[in-house]
Amino acid sequence: MSYYITTSISYVNGVPHLGHAYEAIATDILARHKRQTGEDVFFLTGTDEHGEPVADAARAQGLEPQELADRNSARFIALMQQLEISNDFFIRTTDERHKQRVQQVLQRVHDRDYTYEGVYEGWYCPRCADFKVENEILDGNRCPIHEIELTREQEQNWFFRLSAFQEPLERLFDERPDFVMPQHRFNEARAFIASGLEDVSLTRAHLKWGVEVPWDRSQVFYVWFDALLNYYTALGFAREGEDLTDRYWPATYHIIGKDILKFHTVFWPALLMAAELEVPRHVFVHGFLLAGDGRKMSKSLGNVLDPFEVLERFGADALRHYLVREVSFGQDGPVSGDAFLARYDSELANEYGNLASRTLNMLERYCDGVVPAVATQEGLRAEFSGLFERVDELLSRAEISLALEEIWGHVRRLNRYVEEQTPWAIARDGARAGELAEVLATLAEGLRVVTVALVPYMPSKTAELLDALAARERTERAFAAQGWGGRVSALAPLFPKAAAEAR
Repeated sequence: MSYYITTSISYVNGVPHLGHAYEAIATDILARHKRQTGEDVFFLTGTDEHGEPVADAARAQGLEPQELADRNSARFIALMQQLEISNDFFIRTTDERHKQRVQQVLQRVHDRDYTYEGVYEGWYCPRCADFKVENEILDGNRCPIHEIELTREQEQNWFFRLSAFQEPLERLFDERPDFVMPQHRFNEARAFIASGLEDVSLTRAHLKWGVEVPWDRSQVFYVWFDALLNYYTALGFAREGEDLTDRYWPATYHIIGKDILKFHTVFWPALLMAAELEVPRHVFVHGFLLAGDGRKMSKSLGNVLDPFEVLERFGADALRHYLVREVSFGQDGPVSGDAFLARYDSELANEYGNLASRTLNMLERYCDGVVPAVATQEGLRAEFSGLFERVDELLSRAEISLALEEIWGHVRRLNRYVEEQTPWAIARDGARAGELAEVLATLAEGLRVVTVALVPYMPSKTAELLDALAARERTERAFAAQGWGGRVSALAPLFPKAAAEAR
């Protein structure tokens, strides 16, 4: 079964920030998990490189738009690498192959009479590259995302007949209640449709930085239509000499932020219908990471935390764990340096890291470094039964934070198990050697199980621990290992305490 998942593509008018890292990490967790379950996964991310915001940012820096796109796209690629994002392809919308496929799809939309010429006038945000309808505008005639004053613009261009898809979109939402997730975002998108759809600009006349309109070379496509099509176009050239469209289309999940909901849940399915293409199975809409003042983290608002600083000091796994643990996926939530350090010490260092160290040390001390080849305790085995099924069920609905909570409950259970069984006390009584072997085999298997479940969240540290546990073969890193067990090896602390690390 194929599983195609995408992030939104990041605008190159600025450099990466924590919000970009958050979306990429969440999407990567889903992709890695589905690979674990044996599904045929394709994971796409990339950069959005056309449009007025890029042209304006380049001009302000004395650069050509392509120069700025090249410079900042490289930064996003570097961030993906540092975060250990396992994307199968990174698309750039200035790629000629993308532009050609955009023209092909939109020519089809034009040929099917879903476009017409007209004059558009409305309130426009140059940072969103979006005309705002009246119910989206803040007091003071400001953009709801960037909080800057909107400008009144008028131009002659080509329109997309969005209004023609009022009933088809209503029918889509009625027939597929999980098309948009979570539920409150479904309701928001459905309400936008119910308010009545108006035709929207498909092209821009005064802008030159974009994909040329094949039937009117004096115009370029409105950047949103160029960008939305990346999810479809990439499959045509992501793998050299092979067209993956039939294999992976339609997408299983588009993972997006709530600020671009109307484009992905209204404009995008309508455009696909107009081109006679299947709509995605699901669009999952996550919330914003909030700064201390309760506002969205945004480069334009100047309140971002730098993910590169956290990565340099603590590594990718710590940041990956923190972001999806601290903020329930699908909701808004505050993040801060202090909260990161607190969760790092309490959960990664004390709970998981200490559990790993204690287990390996006791195996070395009491079992000559070999996982005992005995049956595990039935009670704890029963408690862990079904963990992977529950995690898979949650992650199949993109419930990333809830799945991590499920896993972490088992990490804490193992720590309680150590305190309940007191293997160091059992070891003092030679007559209880069999009981000690059973306790330590149970503890080792429990640690292996939670570590395998945590692989999508923390790929590097879990790989180190599975190596140390002698779970070296692929089958031993699967959800159910047969005949697992061997000689463990020493392991440095997975997550040194932040206070100690700072010294």
